[in-house]
Amino acid sequence: MGEDLSYLLEPQNPDQRCGFVAIVGRPNMGKSTLMNHILGQKLSITSKKPQTTRHQIMGIKTEGDLQVVYVDTPGLHKDEGKKALNRYMNKAASDALRHVDLVVFMVDRTAWTEEDQLVLEKVQNARCPVVLVVNKIDSLKDKQELLPHLQELSAKMDFAEIMPMSATDGHNVEQLEKVIASHMPNSVHHFPEDQVTDKSSRFMAAELVREKLMRNLGDEVPYGTTVEIEEFKYDEQKKLTTISALILVERDGQKRIVIGEKGSRLKTIGRDARLDMERAFESKIMLNLWVKVRRGWADDDRALRSLGYNDGD
Repeated sequence: MGEDLSYLLEPQNPDQRCGFVAIVGRPNMGKSTLMNHILGQKLSITSKKPQTTRHQIMGIKTEGDLQVVYVDTPGLHKDEGKKALNRYMNKAASDALRHVDLVVFMVDRTAWTEEDQLVLEKVQNARCPVVLVVNKIDSLKDKQELLPHLQELSAKMDFAEIMPMSATDGHNVEQLEKVIASHMPNSVHHFPEDQVTDKSSRFMAAELVREKLMRNLGDEVPYGTTVEIEEFKYDEQKKLTTISALILVERDGQKRIVIGEKGSRLKTIGRDARLDMERAFESKIMLNLWVKVRRGWADDDRALRSLGYNDGD
């Protein structure tokens, strides 16, 4: 008889709980802000522009016997037929609903749009409880409007909970975490205690550059840009990380806008990204940026896969 290895299948700690939580909603709902607030650090990039988040990004919070794995998703939107990138983002958001223990569905104050309805139809098919978070209540001028709106929302679906909240200032976030914890199943932890994301440092570096593009450019240009990390190298002796990033745009005019007059805008983007990278990677950073035109990258499935936009991301 062989050695009995069944003990390996048994939980090491029967009190441990671990579960997955998808944070979903239409674009610009504060999903990334919420996850960053819960984790106490920046993992998902943020800007005031919709569709800043393009990938599923996992954030892991472990406290004692409880591990919660948050999945930040791109905003679900109606432009599904527009470009391959739009289809990719909608698929990434929809896929996140398949294998989670809880869904946090975020909406904006007293607004309800067609895109909120689209998200509602997706979450109604989720095989787990759904918590509705009514975000940005800090900027609601007339608080009297909130109660009747919450009653309207409660009629749309049998939500596990409806919570008014402000992800920016943290109002009710702690209460939300308690609700989330109550839905987490008994399970061994899936990740080491000190791990906070499933993403690589290269991915995080690319995202930080893209965040600065979103924040420093006008309305249209950021959607035609993406970032590819060509070099990520740490010099132990100098305690210096060298990062070379290629900013891809779709047209020559966009390239001129990203670079700015005498390189001024690119310099600002590089400085802001470098400072964030030094905080994120706890290292001195040498950041080199280049801008290159790659026509039609956002509507080319093959180009998207080569840039890391793939189903498994």
